[in-house]
Amino acid sequence: MPPPTADRPLFIPVILGTPRQGRRSEHAAKFVLEETKKRAGVETELIDVRALGLSMNDAGEQIKIPEFSEKVKRCDALIIVAPEYNHGYPGMLKHALDTNLEEYIHKAVGLCGVSAGPFGGSRVIEHLLPVMRELGLVTTFTDVNFSKVQNVFDENGKLLDDSFVRRVNSFLDELIWMARVLRHGRENIAPQ
Repeated sequence: MPPPTADRPLFIPVILGTPRQGRRSEHAAKFVLEETKKRAGVETELIDVRALGLSMNDAGEQIKIPEFSEKVKRCDALIIVAPEYNHGYPGMLKHALDTNLEEYIHKAVGLCGVSAGPFGGSRVIEHLLPVMRELGLVTTFTDVNFSKVQNVFDENGKLLDDSFVRRVNSFLDELIWMARVLRHGRENIAPQ
């Protein structure tokens, strides 16, 4: 399968999954975004749940945000960067994800967990996996766990642990491969 071309790059946005002030996961999301930007044939941007302006008057597709839905519909894959809050995922992330359904089907998703503790958001990833499946997304085999995030980035977001360059690039290798394969399937193989 030929790689994505300049006229038709893969679109893989990064979703920052928490609206909290002082969020350390913002450093991780921006780092993953910058590493994704370095990939040939890939277009990306940051989608911050804080900036979506989600309504609290209803839920699900009743509060669909047209701009967000168009980005999800256009994407070939998603990267979700989410902190672990009390062994789970942020409610605002779930609220945002639930505004779309058909837009996700047969697209790849890579998950990055963030935690101040030693497990690197592994529980947030564990709890997001069944949600991803229900939405119709296909998860990668690899994920990125930012353990003790306060030791990975300084207060300004500068990377302090260069091992994350390798980790994120391995993660992106798989995600991009899956995005290409699933795009080919969506475009060339009729569902049965």
